[in-house]
Amino acid sequence: MNELVHPRERVYFVLCLLASFSVYGLFVVASFGMGLFFLLIVGVVGLVLHGWSMGHIRGNGVRISAHQLPEVNRIANELAEGLELSRMPAIYVIQQGGALNAFATKFIRRDFVVVYSDVLELAYQQGEDEVAFVLAHELAHVKRRHVFWHWLLAPARWMPPLGQAYSRSCEYTCDRIAAHLRPGGAPGGLLVLASGKRLYRTVNPDAFVEQGESERGFWVWFSEVMSSHPRLPKRIQALEDYRVRSELLAKAA
Repeated sequence: MNELVHPRERVYFVLCLLASFSVYGLFVVASFGMGLFFLLIVGVVGLVLHGWSMGHIRGNGVRISAHQLPEVNRIANELAEGLELSRMPAIYVIQQGGALNAFATKFIRRDFVVVYSDVLELAYQQGEDEVAFVLAHELAHVKRRHVFWHWLLAPARWMPPLGQAYSRSCEYTCDRIAAHLRPGGAPGGLLVLASGKRLYRTVNPDAFVEQGESERGFWVWFSEVMSSHPRLPKRIQALEDYRVRSELLAKAA
């Protein structure tokens, strides 16, 4: 697992940790104790809002189990076993008007993975590897405890571009882990996010990567610097570069 972690993740993690604790310390000292009370209020408000969101998902979403979408449940269990997760997160499906996305989150001590319904439809349209890639990516966030650290590193996450850079490095890590667990799901699992659940099979990944090289300029750069996710062509290219490098190292060994 450590070999799959993107090197920049560790660097940005340390920088975010130092920045966040500096903010915590300065805030408490400057406010002579009132800072702790303010942080407590902010924490409680954040907890209530997050609890409300998770209550909505749990109350209206479909929870995957052996008796509910068993094919997807099987894929998730295989991936969790490959990741050696000590506890399987609760996985919910929600309908979001055709949006293609998934995310991992944590509430109190429980981990959750939420998948938009249009993503899972791929599993029933002969796109099982692509669905597995998406699920593996989110389960990798759980394995790496990214959500837990995101709460602790909240001050740094609000410091552009440091917080966004850390988040992007985490995405690269989870892409690597997902591709390691389900190689057949890449790059399709990323292309589906760019072109949809039907067109993605007709998209040329090499041309898409070349497009990422040609589409340059300040605003393209700025949009990525301020984003929590790398541009999709760069994520596909990063996976290909890592695959080639891994094969060369394996041959050399």
